[in-house]
Amino acid sequence: MERIVYLERESVIAEVRRPACAHAWVEYDKSQQAEVEPRLAEASIAIVNKLQIDAGMIARLPKLQMVAVAATGTNNVDLDACRTRGIVVSNIRGYAVHTVPEHAIALMLALSRNLIAYRESVQAGRWQQSEQFCFFDHPIRDLHGATLSIVGGGALGQGVATLARAFGMKVLLAERKGAAVCRAGYVPFAEAVAAADVVSLHCPLNADTQGLIGAAELQAMKRSALLINTSRGGLVDESALAQALKEGWIAGAGFDVLSKEPPSEGNPLLAPELLAQPNFLLTPHVAWASRPAMQALADQLIDNIEAFVRGVPQNRVA
Repeated sequence: MERIVYLERESVIAEVRRPACAHAWVEYDKSQQAEVEPRLAEASIAIVNKLQIDAGMIARLPKLQMVAVAATGTNNVDLDACRTRGIVVSNIRGYAVHTVPEHAIALMLALSRNLIAYRESVQAGRWQQSEQFCFFDHPIRDLHGATLSIVGGGALGQGVATLARAFGMKVLLAERKGAAVCRAGYVPFAEAVAAADVVSLHCPLNADTQGLIGAAELQAMKRSALLINTSRGGLVDESALAQALKEGWIAGAGFDVLSKEPPSEGNPLLAPELLAQPNFLLTPHVAWASRPAMQALADQLIDNIEAFVRGVPQNRVA
């Protein structure tokens, strides 16, 4: 009988059905990192979202046979250690193909049309004081006709591309940074960044993409460009971005992720003066979290566990 331990139940607001196999089910609304190992001591299947499962922990959990990640990203699990031990790691795929692209486009729209700045002006009484029916204190740009460079051509990047084309945007797919050969249909990374009116990130966080966008890339972008990140915070040098926004290297940024979550004091993107700028929008990692998407995630999570128990693991990353 499988012993399934769900460490972060509150991270998904959805109905989670019980697997159709003999099992003991243990769930915790939330877990601290220090509680992970003792809570998994007897587990054969662990369900995690963002908690870390490292090589040392894996070595000390001899009963563990599967890690079911309740998310797409798996950078919190030591995949090499799992492969060495023969532990199956499965993730969730395709559940956010509508919700994340919609959030990315919403950030683009809010920034390009200066919605926050106009809302603040109305709250301050500017409209009431206007001598005509409207006022033009903040520039407004259309997405139509703008160039969008997408970094990460998977399902989410392609979802954003589909919506962007519906708005009349020109879409470029950026090749991997530093790639020796540019694939058909892609544009060299540096060229895509320099040509963009909007750069949107949709790639995983790994050794190759850590710090993908730094000071050099931000300075290479148009001063009128926007940077959107609904992927992983570690893709961007946050100190460089804070400087870029303060000094006007780019026109604005819309982020749903930070390098450490929940964020700690001292993160440069949480500086009060930066959060007060209408050209910087920060949401708390909720681009994925529409109710339909969370239910699809929960359903696929149990599908993955049932497939593993049947001996035909699916959505394997290790």
